[in-house]
Amino acid sequence: MEHTNLFFNRIIRAAKLDANLYEEVEADKGALGQAAGVVVLSSIAAGIGAATTAGFNGILLGTLMAIIGWCVWAYIAYLVGTKILPEPQTKADYGELLRTIGFSSSPGLIRVLGIIPGLLWPVSMIASIWMIAAMVIAIRQALDYKSTFRAVGVCIIGWIIQLLFIILLFAIFGSPGQPA
Repeated sequence: MEHTNLFFNRIIRAAKLDANLYEEVEADKGALGQAAGVVVLSSIAAGIGAATTAGFNGILLGTLMAIIGWCVWAYIAYLVGTKILPEPQTKADYGELLRTIGFSSSPGLIRVLGIIPGLLWPVSMIASIWMIAAMVIAIRQALDYKSTFRAVGVCIIGWIIQLLFIILLFAIFGSPGQPA
């Protein structure tokens, strides 16, 4: 029960953009399972919120893609943050980024409210903006940055890298729903 309370307390603190929480999970090597749990719960909440359009298969595929995206995004943020934009005190490993970025998905839990008619897009937009803010804090804390702007830079550069990679995949394999 105490472990469950810690988990939910961490989710709430992450959603409140508590920088100390991100420092805590950065240092807690045992929090990787919890971070994965947040990613899964957040993607399931999004799937339930969009159930009328996504259906059950959409929830399963969305959850799988969220886990893959989390792992890829954490690695990109790690590389950009430690190799391209490090500050003198930057010292991080991939696991630290996995844990902090995983918890930055906490605000995505509100996407479950999208199941209420008329709320899917507004709730999705609010959740996205909130999750981006959480991710900037997660990256800033994991990379030991003094500058929030540098963490924003990691997000922007990482997003561009990820976009280019997706465009390359579509060029090679075709876009979804079209023959390759």
